[in-house]
Amino acid sequence: MKTDRFDGYTVNVFLDEEGDYLAHFQEMPSVSAFGETPEQALQELETAWEGVKESYVKHGEPIPVAPVRKEYSGRFNVRIDRRIHRALAVEAAKAGVSLNALVAQKLSRCIG
Repeated sequence: MKTDRFDGYTVNVFLDEEGDYLAHFQEMPSVSAFGETPEQALQELETAWEGVKESYVKHGEPIPVAPVRKEYSGRFNVRIDRRIHRALAVEAAKAGVSLNALVAQKLSRCIG
């Protein structure tokens, strides 16, 4: 049995109002399936995912890659209010670090 049958996508399974189990990709909620048990819902989701991938191939489109599988450059550009920019720049200067280093530190603390 494949250990990563969902190609890195995060799967959520829950019991719906009608008493059926719904399995879907967190990153692509439109890819979903139902079952009478969690295992059956997962099996149906695997079948649905294989069908989705076949459809992409059939139409000459690339199969979407899960965010955990993508390559990232490390560049992240964001526009912010100039007052926040100034406050961050002053804080970075006082700390003796670059603005990028300060923001990266703050973001990494938020993530984990």
